[in-house]
Amino acid sequence: MHIASVDLFEVEIPPIPPIRKYLPKIYDITLVRLRTDAGLEGWGEYQGKPAAYQGVAAQLLDQDPERLDPWSYPDAVTCALVDLCGQLWGVPAWRFFGHQVRQRVPVSYWSCPMEPAETAAQAEVGRRQGFTNHKLKARSWNIVETVRLMRQAAGPDYTVGVDPNTQFGYVPQAARLARELEACGTVSVLEDPVLKNNLDWYRLLRQKTVIPLALHTGAPAHVLAILKAECVDCLNLGGSSRSVLQAAAIAAAADVPVWVQMGGLCTGVLAAWSVHLQSTIPNATLPCDELPFTRQADVLGGTLELKDGHFTVPSGPGLGVRVELDVVQRYRVG
Repeated sequence: MHIASVDLFEVEIPPIPPIRKYLPKIYDITLVRLRTDAGLEGWGEYQGKPAAYQGVAAQLLDQDPERLDPWSYPDAVTCALVDLCGQLWGVPAWRFFGHQVRQRVPVSYWSCPMEPAETAAQAEVGRRQGFTNHKLKARSWNIVETVRLMRQAAGPDYTVGVDPNTQFGYVPQAARLARELEACGTVSVLEDPVLKNNLDWYRLLRQKTVIPLALHTGAPAHVLAILKAECVDCLNLGGSSRSVLQAAAIAAAADVPVWVQMGGLCTGVLAAWSVHLQSTIPNATLPCDELPFTRQADVLGGTLELKDGHFTVPSGPGLGVRVELDVVQRYRVG
């Protein structure tokens, strides 16, 4: 058996209307399909244009997927090869990572920066759909009002993850806002609140608030530096499957919980890959940021089940999901 074709589908699936108002386009996404001469298909996904993978695609043609080292390729190809080999061997993708510790993976609802009343309306939507946590991109001038309105709309048990993308700037403003957010009673984490070039600022801010602090990172060496600085309570891990596994293991050694964002505003292909991975990470206990539901079409046709704020880890071989080619072609732009 050999890889008979490698297809790169650039897709542009618009966000759902509340997000599209502010973000008409999020970022470039390309889906990778490996097809064998026996008719099997393996899928992967990455952020970027098809040209970025054309050289790798040429190397894969006519190769036997069972003889390739999937971890020696970019992660979208790793995913597609694991998907293929999982189908060949009759095992789910998570078996390639280790022992499964959970069959359901928690996930947050999500909003981009909006007017406070609009975000509150989205919190009510998230609560009705069964989510219990809402991640939002925060801005200093309206975050306190936004969280207050979200609590009124969705109730005190609907928690909020606040991510300013360092927009709070420096410790004095961040500490003031943290005190005001503490009074709201629903903020579960404050991620990247201040500039990230000085871990001492995070350690100082951590002493000034009871809200758990987090940094968004990925490189295992950076995780080690963060943990040595004792400046966070949890971590948001991104990057390739291999780097996430390594970084999570380092965090676990320090008893620090994590959540995972390998794709973010991705399609279901990368979300499924991440869900398989997370099902094997003991300390990945916090709601992840894999958000295919923020787009108006599902390339998996519902085969990655999302219910009550949790993804169900697919049990079938490989990724265990079905890519709807008609949806891919409908939104294909390259």
